Amino acid sequence: MQNKHKALWDNCLQLIRQNVNEQQFKTWFEPIVFESYSEETSALLLQVPSAYFYEYLEQYYIRLIYWALTQSFKCGVKLNYRIVTDKIHKIVQDVEGGQPVQIDVPQTSRRANQSPSVLDAAMPQELDPQLDVQKTFQTFIEGDSNKLPRTVGLSIAEHPGESTFNPFFLYGPSGCGKTHLINAIGVHSKEMYPQKRVLYVSARLFQVQFTDAVRRNTTNDFINFYQTIDVLIVDDIQEWATSPKTLDTFFHIFDHLFRLGKQIILASDRPPVDLDGVKDRLLTRFSCGLIAELEKPNTQLCVDILMAKCRRDGLKIPADVIQYIATTANGSVRDLDGVVNSLMAYSIVYNSSVDMRLAERVIKRAVKVDNHPLTIDDIIEKVCSHFGIAQQHIFSKSRKRDYVQVRQLSMYLAQKYTKMPASRIGQLIGGRDHSTVLHSCNTIEQRLKVDKAFQADVSSIEVSFRLKS
Repeated sequence: MQNKHKALWDNCLQLIRQNVNEQQFKTWFEPIVFESYSEETSALLLQVPSAYFYEYLEQYYIRLIYWALTQSFKCGVKLNYRIVTDKIHKIVQDVEGGQPVQIDVPQTSRRANQSPSVLDAAMPQELDPQLDVQKTFQTFIEGDSNKLPRTVGLSIAEHPGESTFNPFFLYGPSGCGKTHLINAIGVHSKEMYPQKRVLYVSARLFQVQFTDAVRRNTTNDFINFYQTIDVLIVDDIQEWATSPKTLDTFFHIFDHLFRLGKQIILASDRPPVDLDGVKDRLLTRFSCGLIAELEKPNTQLCVDILMAKCRRDGLKIPADVIQYIATTANGSVRDLDGVVNSLMAYSIVYNSSVDMRLAERVIKRAVKVDNHPLTIDDIIEKVCSHFGIAQQHIFSKSRKRDYVQVRQLSMYLAQKYTKMPASRIGQLIGGRDHSTVLHSCNTIEQRLKVDKAFQADVSSIEVSFRLKS
């Protein structure tokens, strides 16, 4: 008899599948396990993997589920859940499902398995979201260290501003994949809701824009623009810790968006409580949604990331070399990319195959074995050495293109890998002011988006020193 009821539930899943996209179905419906059905009480018991999973189904899909149950079982069904609260010890908890006030009848004629298009928006507004379309959920490899942030990020992307995860504050060490994940949220949100105004911006670029607005006396226009965003994604907000005016301005933008139910996503290398220099009124707002930590990937996840990169880029790297890189690269996704890029460069230049001997050679040159923190002097030395420029040219007033590029890149890496404020970096690199440093960093960021050869240069430099997280 239970086989019959299991078949009815499978039919429910097929009906649901016709009314959600494939990613939604795989994420929220494939993991559900049929447990039992009681004809006496008309109660269906389904097992779900977590309490969060149960709450998400009840919040977003309960009407669709009850519609499918009605169509398949041809009677009123009471839905109950068996929640797995401890996988290791196999502890579960049974809870009663809620009854929807109204059961939705899906409009199957309206592109059931497709994302909404611009035709669904009366007045779509043009805005470049500044997203990296290569950084998606498909290329963000899941593991134990990132499962929760990835799952939450996907739910936010599918229902921006509608969940309790607002703001979503993501933190973790350099190279763990924060920028990739928040980009993936933005890309998926834009795919799901093309009419929404989605914007990714680095904290540094936001500060450059704000500084320029103050100089031009257009601060109100600057604030008004950001208050029109539906999904605002800000990366590396720890860089605002020494910029009280920028923080005050962002406070007003944040408050406005939050009151309107717009989605706010923030990324940092540290949790809110460790953001020195940020006032309590903003810290409490950062903490009122969900704070999630993105940990460094373990060795197995590093292996999975490397194998996925090889498949995606058509690379052939032996399994033992992949394992060696994964155990040596100190759990940094950015360093994994850098080591692989260096391996391929050496292989092409010297016309040799990628083997363990070459990997050991690259790792030996790439990984810094001491524990001293990276300094501006270290950065300048590496950048100048890479481009064959004498260090004195960095500190000169020369506007020669090669010197300017190396100077700007040194400022960018100093801002990225040291805790020094922009004003101090400018003083140490030729006595420049903080606005010059911010402009230089923004210039490098924009070039990295379009110049693959320059990306390779920077990647090679970054992997040449080992940083403390």
